[in-house]
Amino acid sequence: MQAFMDKDFLLSTPTARTLYHDVASKCPIIDYHCHISPREIYEDLHYKTITQVWLGGDHYKWRLMRAAGVDEKFITGDASDYDKFLKWAEVLGKGIGNPLYHWSHLELRRFFGYEGALSLKTADEVWNLCNEELQRADFGVRGLINMSSVETICTTDDPIDSLEWHQKLAADDTFKTAVLPAWRPDKAMNLDKPDYLDYLAKLTAASGVDIKTFADLKAALKIRMDYFTKNHCCLSDHALNYVMYAPASDEQIEAIFAKRMAGEAVTACEEAIFKTAFMLFVARQYKAMNWTMQLHYGCRRDNNHTMYGKLGPDTGYDCIDNYAPSSQTSAFLGALEETGDLPQTVLYSLNPNDNEAIDTICGCFQNDEAVSKVQHGSAWWFNDHFQGMTDQLTSLASIGYLAGFVGMLTDSRSFLSYPRHEYFRRILCRLLGSWVEEGMYPNDTELLSEIVRGVSYENAKNYFHFASK
Repeated sequence: MQAFMDKDFLLSTPTARTLYHDVASKCPIIDYHCHISPREIYEDLHYKTITQVWLGGDHYKWRLMRAAGVDEKFITGDASDYDKFLKWAEVLGKGIGNPLYHWSHLELRRFFGYEGALSLKTADEVWNLCNEELQRADFGVRGLINMSSVETICTTDDPIDSLEWHQKLAADDTFKTAVLPAWRPDKAMNLDKPDYLDYLAKLTAASGVDIKTFADLKAALKIRMDYFTKNHCCLSDHALNYVMYAPASDEQIEAIFAKRMAGEAVTACEEAIFKTAFMLFVARQYKAMNWTMQLHYGCRRDNNHTMYGKLGPDTGYDCIDNYAPSSQTSAFLGALEETGDLPQTVLYSLNPNDNEAIDTICGCFQNDEAVSKVQHGSAWWFNDHFQGMTDQLTSLASIGYLAGFVGMLTDSRSFLSYPRHEYFRRILCRLLGSWVEEGMYPNDTELLSEIVRGVSYENAKNYFHFASK
C-alpha cells in the first residue's frame, strides 16, 4: 500500500516520477487567471487564523460543508474562527474523493509542513500549528506567493478600476512577482442587469465619455483598454452563459441600447443581439492590441434565490449548464476570422461534455500566428479534480495538440491555492507516464521533458507574451 500523499502521490509509474520530480516540480508558476486582490498583495496582508485564509470567500469549501449539513453560521455566519475551523476539519476528514481533500492537504504540507491528515481528531493540532506559522513576518501574502515560486499573476479587473495597486506593485522592486491586470468587462456587457445604468455612469466617470449610445460605449471601452494596456494588461476574461452569435445591423443594435438607456427591459433576443455586437467589438480590439481573449461559459449562476438574497453572488450556489452550442461558438470565431480579427482565444466550458466539441472547434481556427492559437482551457471550477483534469488532457491530446497547451490556473480567491498547480502537474506526469509505460509513446526523456516543461510553464509564458518583472 502506498503511503498517504507521499512524495510520489499520483505518480503511478517510474516515468511519471521522473518527469514530475526532475522537470515539472522545478518550474515556476504562471497563474494567468485568478481572483485575488492586488491591494492585499501590495499591503502584504497577514491573516490571524487559518480560518481567515482558508474559509474566507472560498465557496468550494462552503458547498462541501453545506452538503454535510453544517449550519450556515459556521460557514458564512457569525461563529468564531475556531468553531468554523472545527466544522471544516470534521467535514474534510470524511471528504474522500473530493479534490478539496487533496488540495487542502497539499496546502498543509507545502506551507505549514504538516504531514498528517486533517480531521476532527487532529483539528486542534493543525489549528495551533497553522496559526503559529501565520504570525511569522514572512507569512503574509507576499511570503505565501514567494514560497510557491510564482513568477506571474493575472488578477481580474473591471474596466473602471484605477489599477492603483498594480501600479504600486510594478514600482516595488522588493517584490519580484509580476502582478498584471486582466480585463473583465462583464458589467459593461450585461445590459439585462438591474444596475446596468448605474454602472454606465461609473464608466462615464472613468473614461470621460458621456455614454448615451452604443458608439459612446465603444469609445469609452477603447479609452479604458488603452489605459489597461499602458498598465501591462495583455489578456481579457469573460463570463458568458454561452458563446452566442446573433448578428444585426448597427441601427438595430443602437435601438436596443437606446431602449435600455430609457429604462426599459430588453427581450432575450435583443440581449443576444447586443451581447454579440459587444463581443465582436472587444474581440477586434484585443486582436489590434495583441491581447488574448478568455471565454468562460457553461455556468448557471445563483440558483438558490433565497440564499442569493441573503449572501449575494459567488457564494456557492452555481451549477453546470447544459447549453453550449458549437454552431454559435464556431460562427462567432469564424466571423472574426473572416475579417482577420480573431485574437488568441482560450475556450473554457464548465460542462465536461463539451471537451471534444471545444477541441474540434479549436482545430478549425489554428494557424501559424501562435502555437495553438485557439486553446482549450484547463479543466475549470467543477472539473479541476483528478478525473476532470485527466479527461480534459486526454481529449486535448486525442483531438488537438497537448504539447502546445498553456496549462493550469488557480481561478481562486485564496493565496494558499498555488498547490493546485502541483496537483495538475502530477496528473499530467501520471498520464504521460502511463502512455510511455504502455508503449504508446517512446521513452524519450528529452522530448517528454520538453512537453512537460512547456505545459507546466513555458507555453503560458510565451503564449501570453509575459515578461518577468
